[in-house]
Amino acid sequence: MTTRHWIAAVTVMAFAAGNCANATAAQSAPATSGVTDAMIAAGVGDEWLSYGGGYDEQRFSPLNQVSDQNIGKLGLAWFADIDTARGQEGTPLMHDGTLYVSTAWSMVKAYDAKTGALKWSFDPKVPRETLIRVCCDAVNRGIALYDDKVYVGALDGRLIAIDTKTGREVWSKMTVPDQENYAITGAPRIARGKVLIGSAGSEYRARGFISAYDAQTGDRVWRFYTVPGNPRDGFENDAMARAAKTWQGQWWDFGGGGTVWDSITYDPETNLVYFGTGNAEPWNPDTHGRGSGDALYTSSIVAVNADTGAYAWHFQETPEDRWDYDSDSQITVADIEVKGSRRHVVMHAPKNGFFYVLDAKTGEFLSGRPFATVTWADGLDPRTGRPNIRPEARYEKTGEVYLGRPGYYGAHTWHPMSFSPKTGLMYIPANNTVQPYLADKDFKGSDIGAQLGIDSGAVSLPADTRVRADAMADTTGHLLAWDPVAQKEVWRVEHPGPSNGGTLSTAGNLVFQGTAGGEFRAYAADSGKQLWSFPAQTGIIAAPISYAIDGKQYIAILAGWGGLWDIYPGLLAGKSGPMRNLSRLLVFTLGADGALPPPPPMKDRVLDPPAFTGTTEQVARGLALYAQYCLGCHGDAAIAGVLNPDLRHSGAIASSDALKAIVLDGALRHKGMVSFKSAVTPADAEAIRQYLIKRANEDKALEMAAQK
Repeated sequence: MTTRHWIAAVTVMAFAAGNCANATAAQSAPATSGVTDAMIAAGVGDEWLSYGGGYDEQRFSPLNQVSDQNIGKLGLAWFADIDTARGQEGTPLMHDGTLYVSTAWSMVKAYDAKTGALKWSFDPKVPRETLIRVCCDAVNRGIALYDDKVYVGALDGRLIAIDTKTGREVWSKMTVPDQENYAITGAPRIARGKVLIGSAGSEYRARGFISAYDAQTGDRVWRFYTVPGNPRDGFENDAMARAAKTWQGQWWDFGGGGTVWDSITYDPETNLVYFGTGNAEPWNPDTHGRGSGDALYTSSIVAVNADTGAYAWHFQETPEDRWDYDSDSQITVADIEVKGSRRHVVMHAPKNGFFYVLDAKTGEFLSGRPFATVTWADGLDPRTGRPNIRPEARYEKTGEVYLGRPGYYGAHTWHPMSFSPKTGLMYIPANNTVQPYLADKDFKGSDIGAQLGIDSGAVSLPADTRVRADAMADTTGHLLAWDPVAQKEVWRVEHPGPSNGGTLSTAGNLVFQGTAGGEFRAYAADSGKQLWSFPAQTGIIAAPISYAIDGKQYIAILAGWGGLWDIYPGLLAGKSGPMRNLSRLLVFTLGADGALPPPPPMKDRVLDPPAFTGTTEQVARGLALYAQYCLGCHGDAAIAGVLNPDLRHSGAIASSDALKAIVLDGALRHKGMVSFKSAVTPADAEAIRQYLIKRANEDKALEMAAQK
């Protein structure tokens, strides 16, 4: 049962004309309880009805009661503890006085938006072993509202409709072809009475798609695949037949990737659905002979007809993707000036480091410039937008280690950006990361774990203090204000590390963002000057929203450290965050003076490994196996973040039988650690154990040397 805390706002502010935009009777919460297409199309007012605020995904609030002139009076109105200690990435929605939010493990909760009283809680009871097929934590980014239902995509592949009043399940549909290679982490979207959803899984044996389901019945209306299947089975449409010409070898054996794991935008003006696609699978094009073709429609923006799912256009941002440069970052629709003319456009800042502006109706490339350091390409063709890929970036051809900028985490990933029509600026939570890529010439696919074709073990963070220091120095983050018309940076705020929260911009000349370091901040939208902060006690990776009730503006955000950056990068994860998860929903308003309880103390983890008794050969084998099967959850070079166990500290490494019981017999299956016996032998398990012991002893020696 969720522990609920709420603190009533101390002062009820008088509502003055002009202090809260859109506060007329016509724009207040409607008398009907149901959410309609017209309401979503109207965008943000007193309510926040869809993931991106409105169909345009601008994440801009016209409310201005909270402004750069009085932000210092913003205080905590109420908070609610969330009953799961995983990363919190969800965007809350508010309608008719109720605040709806999805949390980790795909749970959904409804609160009184004014007081914080819990109305109901829904748990889809996702099996914990589902975690093994998710690259990046048991997260959920959001929900959709339509009519009298709230929709959530469950981690195990179900799309579930819930009654908004009672929290009871109305219908549930399994959306994925199998539950071994697919998961859902993204938020559903609504388009003309249909619920749109994709899936995650581009690192596994997944074939990407986006589907539309009838919002009332749950019946599937249409599905569009993003990569072609086995030609012997025939192609679903001409778009798949054309795409097949850009692949080589037997790509379908690995599914192809291209999953639609986050960005989906419906545009009523064109009646098109724009969505981003993930990387080609495997990363290494030489694996299974994928070759150096474009591998359509991976790492692309694709547009389809909202009614039928028929192909309209595509723009591939990263042809022949081998660097995990997903295009699943948020897609924003707006009307802006392009070469002196007003154009209806889509704007995108994907992982590959370029900011794109495309014509919304045709997909025509209008402009593109790097918003981050880019080493994989020498700019874009000014006419087509196609990148000029540098020869050294094709690491499978050179056979050498390639240091990619951006790294696999991307210059901008799922963390939502916001666009302010008042300033004309896009506010991007940007990252600076470096990723070493090396082709694994001996890679063999398996039926479990990520299928990358990358020699991750050979480029794991070494036990070398200088190399570690250099990696730390090159790993940072920042909040970037970007002018999409001039395609240039206007201002930035530096952060110590990557994976900081999404943004919200408002008519009060404010930009809100949470940080991985545990602060919730407000900046002046025009200058970037920091105006306010609140100590959240945990890293924030989600994005805030704003709403108004009874003439009073509120700001709400989910806090809770986790996600990919805590799990995968090992030592570098500490650069971003406080290494603590305290999952909470925080709600602020002017005049409130609530406070959080004192945080629990951070636990000291002392390295005390058993003596190394293995061989050099075992360590080499164990490193390779760890990199293929363990690194994705337990951290680079066995150095983990806070959410998953750091295996250097595990008591299980002291006993060969104990580790085998976990790795082979699935003794911890109920906690998400399934059996790997289909891919790992008893001798392999012992090799992994010896590698972990060797690594732990090396790191203990480094710690002792640093203390002298």
